[in-house]
Amino acid sequence: MSELEALTRVLPMVGAEPAILDDERIAHVVGQGHRILSRRSVHGLRLDLEETPEAIVGKMTVQAGVTIEQPIHMCFGLAHPTGSQTIRIDVLVEEKATARVLSHCLFPVATAAQHRMQAMIDIGPGASLTYTEGHYHGPHGGMLVIPHATVKIGKGGRYFSDFSLLSGSVGSLDIDYLVEVEEDGIAELAAKIFAHRSDRITLKEAVMLRGERSRGLIKTRVVLEDEARAEITGITEAYAKGARGHVDCMEIVQGRAQASAIPIVRVFHPEAKVTHEAAIGSVDKKELETLMARGLTPEQAVEMIVSGILR
Repeated sequence: MSELEALTRVLPMVGAEPAILDDERIAHVVGQGHRILSRRSVHGLRLDLEETPEAIVGKMTVQAGVTIEQPIHMCFGLAHPTGSQTIRIDVLVEEKATARVLSHCLFPVATAAQHRMQAMIDIGPGASLTYTEGHYHGPHGGMLVIPHATVKIGKGGRYFSDFSLLSGSVGSLDIDYLVEVEEDGIAELAAKIFAHRSDRITLKEAVMLRGERSRGLIKTRVVLEDEARAEITGITEAYAKGARGHVDCMEIVQGRAQASAIPIVRVFHPEAKVTHEAAIGSVDKKELETLMARGLTPEQAVEMIVSGILR
């Protein structure tokens, strides 16, 4: 089996199909380690990526005024038990352009490996980017996964991100996102994580509301079981008139898992407002009893509750 086949055969685990690589309407990049295995661009999109011994580096540009109709698929991963991968990419969505990126990070057999992603994302005035990142890991753990990103949203720009890690054991995950929002801009960051065994999760997301009437939302859902640990930090700062932000974090712990939630909100203008809520606890006993009364086993009931939280 080729490395390309080894990666794309698990795409269904993150909600995609291998057939996307054959569709000429769909832009894609597939990277194994520091090599690009497949790529395709479409009208209005420039993919300037290159291989180096240390990383896959380059830039993705959505040209001004263009709407990319089909999602852009970015498939990065490792087809072997060990290895390393570093991605350094700049993403530019020019004025009044619109695009959706589906980023698939695939590590089906990794046991001792590293994946690092450093992104600089620039969203122009009136532009919009939806960035959905799904991770698939095998059962072994042992990885170090470090996705870091800096996002700048211009006047009236919109950025929606959704990170999910719902299957497999990652090992160590360290997410650090910084988002700056200008006048009338919107940033919404969502993360859903299911951690197992001895997984270690560190998630830090910060939204800086710089411009008037800017909006920000950080929403995090984390479920931990076995010996997993998580530290979740959500930061929102409002600097301008009419800026509004909210931080919403929920963590569910089972077994000997441990969790912490640190919401940080700061306001630097008398007409700005930021709110927060954080909750850590176990599966709701009343919900569990209700589902068991309807014939579910304790394990099935817990699974249904967890699925609802991570949906």
